[in-house]
Amino acid sequence: MIIIALDPPSNSNMYEWMLDRVIALSDIVQGFKIGLPAIMRLGVSEVARIFRSYNGLLIADLKMADIGDIMALSTEILHEHGFNAVIAHSFIGFSQALDTLSKKCKELSMKLITIVSMSHSGSMEYIDRHIDEFLNMTRRVESWGVVAPATRLEILRYIRRNLENGIKILSPGIGIQGAEPGIALCNGADYEIVGRIITYSQNFRETAFNVIEKQRKKVIECQK
Repeated sequence: MIIIALDPPSNSNMYEWMLDRVIALSDIVQGFKIGLPAIMRLGVSEVARIFRSYNGLLIADLKMADIGDIMALSTEILHEHGFNAVIAHSFIGFSQALDTLSKKCKELSMKLITIVSMSHSGSMEYIDRHIDEFLNMTRRVESWGVVAPATRLEILRYIRRNLENGIKILSPGIGIQGAEPGIALCNGADYEIVGRIITYSQNFRETAFNVIEKQRKKVIECQK
């Protein structure tokens, strides 16, 4: 299960770069995640043009961390341009923050994804020390899913053990950050977020199939 992280290089024609990959990959992956740099450079209207014929999971990865009214307004704009999921930080708290965002997501039938841990080493300095609080926040705001790292499997396993099965886990860190395809699925993730090892390859469709096959083999190996 793959969600493609679309992070085009700054020296590219970003529109064409993203469109090529969406056309080539949309039938074999479960969704796309668009980061802040691409949204800033292209604008939400241009991103919407790329995905106008796409009906799958489309995540705006702004890692929102603001007061509730501002996040709700941002979410409305994203919804108007075709996004159906948003990512927000958990540390901003519930009252007048994630409670407002959660309500807006429900109104718009958008998926709320909250961050309980991240894939970079700096996550251990603060975020990982508050995982239990962030998991409680996830339940309180009724998140559709959470972000948890493929790069630290003990954290990923802990989150899966302590999170209801109905809440999805999306795991970044596959490839460039060091985690091998399939390892997060073996340790509790529902989706692996995969970016540059696919999107920066010469034949990204063929590479995507290779990653899917590696996932399949790893999951079979883990089940033995």
